[in-house]
Formats: sequence, structure tokens, C-alpha cells
Amino acid sequence: MYAVIKTGGKQYRVSQGDRIRIEKLDGDVGSEFTFDHVLMLGGDKVAVGCPTVNGASVKAKIVAQDRAKKVIVFKYKRRKGYRRKNGHRQPYTEIEITGVEA
Repeated sequence: MYAVIKTGGKQYRVSQGDRIRIEKLDGDVGSEFTFDHVLMLGGDKVAVGCPTVNGASVKAKIVAQDRAKKVIVFKYKRRKGYRRKNGHRQPYTEIEITGVEA
């Protein structure tokens, strides 16, 4: 059984045992988290929500709180002597899906 959940403005297709990186959530490593915005359930019987599936939830455990690799932001305007270099590291939360409930 799999589910499509919505968190951080993005949608993810998850099933039990998956490890995914999502936008940063508040919580400590090892704590449990429940996603209630389940857009779709799949498997033997498909259930599509309008906008969410009633009574469905996905349980997850926070595995890591970290920051992604550095992304270089470089701005440049030709013939003007304008150059700006900046770096950015986006924080993320790595979770492991422990259960999908219909």
C-alpha cells in the first residue's frame, strides 16, 4: 500500500519503509510524526481524496535534521562590474515512513 502526502508545499509518494527528505519540520531526531494531508491511497483499492482522504494518515519517524549541500548563487551583469557571490544551504528533515493507515 502506498500514499501520496502533501507537506512543505510538495507532494510525495510514500510507502512503509521509505526514507525521504522533506522541508524542515520541527521535532527532535527519533520523534514520531503523523501526516494528515493524505491526497491519495493506492494498492489493491485506490482512494482519491477531494482534497484529502477522510480518516487516512501516514506515520513517520524523524531520522535526521540536517542541511543540504551548498548551492552557489552568482549574480553578474556584463560590462558593469557587478558581481555578487552567495551560498545557500537549505535545511531538511529526513524521515522514515513507519505506517500507512486508511
